[in-house]
Amino acid sequence: MPESPLKTQINDAMKDAMRAREKQRLGTLRLMLSEIKKVEVDERIDPDDARITSILDKMVKQRRDSIKQFSEAGRDELAAQEQSEIEVIQEFLPQQLTEAEIDAIIKQAIADSSASSMQDMGKVMGCVKGQVVGKADMGQISQKVRAALS
Repeated sequence: MPESPLKTQINDAMKDAMRAREKQRLGTLRLMLSEIKKVEVDERIDPDDARITSILDKMVKQRRDSIKQFSEAGRDELAAQEQSEIEVIQEFLPQQLTEAEIDAIIKQAIADSSASSMQDMGKVMGCVKGQVVGKADMGQISQKVRAALS
């Protein structure tokens, strides 16, 4: 099976970073490829672009959590490193949605699923997730859905 275009793009970026001797960028790109390889080995699949996007989205989420913890502990240099890794990873993720686009997707999902209370949150999140994965923070989406249903 041919390699996904997104994985090829990351490999090419890694080669460019090697040539340019961009040590920090190279390290982040290698981490990304390592996570993709881990999924390939663990699940015995060749991930498509959608799966790779979800892997990268998870990496960004982990780094945001780390930044929060490092900032609380006063480790600003580590928080800055995590932030630079997020910037590199986000180069390969789809364009982030605006607040208005997120609100429109949530309203449409609520209408499509005929949701009326918090008990329907799972249905709404199911509808929303496919449209926003990699394009928005799911924690933020969850809060907005909860607010809309309450």
